[in-house]
Amino acid sequence: MKTNLIAKEHRSPYTSKNGNTTFVYAVSGNEESLKAFKDAQGDYYREENGTPLWFTTRFVGERAPLVITSKGRVIADMSEYKKAESLVKQFGGNFGDELARQTIAKLQGKASTPVSAPVPSSTEDVEDAE
Repeated sequence: MKTNLIAKEHRSPYTSKNGNTTFVYAVSGNEESLKAFKDAQGDYYREENGTPLWFTTRFVGERAPLVITSKGRVIADMSEYKKAESLVKQFGGNFGDELARQTIAKLQGKASTPVSAPVPSSTEDVEDAE
């Protein structure tokens, strides 16, 4: 089910009773999506100070869209990461590494440093380059 749910890293991960690292995300969205989230979570639904929480053993970045599957499970939408992985495999090498670095930075909402040519300081520099 397509939703407008967004999971945002809420607090530091913790180790559960069974030894798994668990990541805690605050969930936001419109009223309809939050109701669907609550219904899908059922007995596992938790809030903190009125904010719905989502717990997972997989880190999905600082921020990630959530979807509700046809079987009613809440999962992170990792399709953009899978697209990036495919591109990196296709191009490989240094270009693949750079593509991966910039794509992941973009997906995680972090600025990446673009690769750019030096800017000439004057018209003379442009003429000298020709």
